[in-house]
Amino acid sequence: MMGWLKQLCTAFGASFLWLVCLIYFTQGFRSFVWTAVSYQLKDNLKLSPSASQFVTSIAFFPWSIKPLYGILSDCFPIRGRKRVPYLTLATLLSLLPWLILGLSSFLRNTRIELMILLTVQNLGSAMADVVIDAMIAEAVRFERASFAGDLQSISWLAMAFGGICGSLLGGYALLNLQIDRIFLLFSVLPALQLFSCGLVEEGSVQGKAFPECSASNGSEMTSGSIEEDKFSGEKSKISTLRRKKSQKNSKRAPTLLNKLQAPDKNRSSFSQWYQSLKMATYTLFSAFRQPAILR
Repeated sequence: MMGWLKQLCTAFGASFLWLVCLIYFTQGFRSFVWTAVSYQLKDNLKLSPSASQFVTSIAFFPWSIKPLYGILSDCFPIRGRKRVPYLTLATLLSLLPWLILGLSSFLRNTRIELMILLTVQNLGSAMADVVIDAMIAEAVRFERASFAGDLQSISWLAMAFGGICGSLLGGYALLNLQIDRIFLLFSVLPALQLFSCGLVEEGSVQGKAFPECSASNGSEMTSGSIEEDKFSGEKSKISTLRRKKSQKNSKRAPTLLNKLQAPDKNRSSFSQWYQSLKMATYTLFSAFRQPAILR
């Protein structure tokens, strides 16, 4: 286990791996504070089940528009960076509402203000989830593809561990602590996440190499290539036919894609943003048109 973690730290960097684990742990640990939110809606505000469900539905609406955050971070970089500034902004949006709810009893005990603050908090959490997923995808693409499953495994492991801890401690904290203290206690995790954002550089995630296991991976690949060739030989005809179909569909679009990607030196910043958004939308629809097995 420790050797596996050391390999991941060598490949992606300890700061990036820490940030990924922390964000996913916080996503799972949200059950700790939302147990208190449910109690606040039901027992303190005396809301009916329908009113409580309405507040919860509005508060979780930002999770329904997650693709927009990815398009926003791709098309509108902040000072040339697409990930870390948006991750910092998302962390601030998820931190401030818990601090406000923990310090202000008036905002905590009114339905509209509570619903607005919970919506802002979910906006930050959903945006952070999208941005960290994009950072993981970029890190795997620029590093070794063989580490994709390992990085995804440790991400979901951290989320599962956070969910278990949040579920176990949420009820205990609700019985022994005040609501405001639970909100302030949970805000420690977003504050730590905000500090960790400054430790990661976007370039450092893409530029590292993994020299230690290059020889071992090469030997494993050569030994496993014999079995893979046997398996791929049986389905080569099917995959070839499917690739030919996808290539025919992709040949229809290069002229339009080239037009979208053609740079213009005299173009204003607004037109560049519009062109980036247009190209991202076209790429998104092209990806959905392609069969899932060939993606």
